[in-house]
Amino acid sequence: MVDFSVPCENNDTLKKIVERINKDVELQTLWKASNIIAIDRLGFNDHGPVHVKIVANLALKMLRILVKRGVLPGIVKNYNLRNEDAEVVVTLASALHDIGHAIHRVEHEENSVPLSIPIIDRLLEGLYDEEKKAIIKAESLHAIFSHRAPIMPLTIEAGVVKIADALDMEEGRARIPFETGKINIHSVSALAIKKVTVSEGAEKPLRIHIQMRNSAGIFQVDELLKDKIEMSGLKEMIEVEAEVVGEKEEKIIDRVKF
Repeated sequence: MVDFSVPCENNDTLKKIVERINKDVELQTLWKASNIIAIDRLGFNDHGPVHVKIVANLALKMLRILVKRGVLPGIVKNYNLRNEDAEVVVTLASALHDIGHAIHRVEHEENSVPLSIPIIDRLLEGLYDEEKKAIIKAESLHAIFSHRAPIMPLTIEAGVVKIADALDMEEGRARIPFETGKINIHSVSALAIKKVTVSEGAEKPLRIHIQMRNSAGIFQVDELLKDKIEMSGLKEMIEVEAEVVGEKEEKIIDRVKF
């Protein structure tokens, strides 16, 4: 079993759900199958258990910063549920958003939705009454579906999941799928990203700081992250800074021949 962990803080419901995720054979197997499709069969980058854990932690951090700055999650604003329930939605969506890769990368966002329904039911069993369980399931599925590039999320919860998905780009983990071992702008720019930091901003609630070892990393920022933020519904709440760190740029490759 793969360890899936997030900082649950005082959210006891979230603690129970994380415990169940770590014991759920079907979900853990779908993570494995997603990487078999993405890595073994397509030769692309990771979309399995490591990726979803990174996304969950980043999305949860962003959600908590926004709540601290007075932003109401959709589930609180529209259904009068708790901020803790919004954390459940974000964690479920993060854990499940890419399991559609187990079927195929093409339309994996849509494929993730039906695969997620029985898993969400199982993970929420006995923790909510039927009405709240249905609401949380619908909101989680909305966030899963909305992580597709051209889809605009309609909740804060879905917006942070969409952005967190794009932020898994440190040390060659870029979300633009690139063929492993192949030298092109996708792989070179992915290797140029050194560190991604999410924190509370000064002028805007969220600040994203990206350290690059080489200016080629701007391709990742401009081609993926910028578009995801534009389509996240959270554009006005985020400031982004990307900079090359170190006294000089690191050389990533020597030459390319073809």
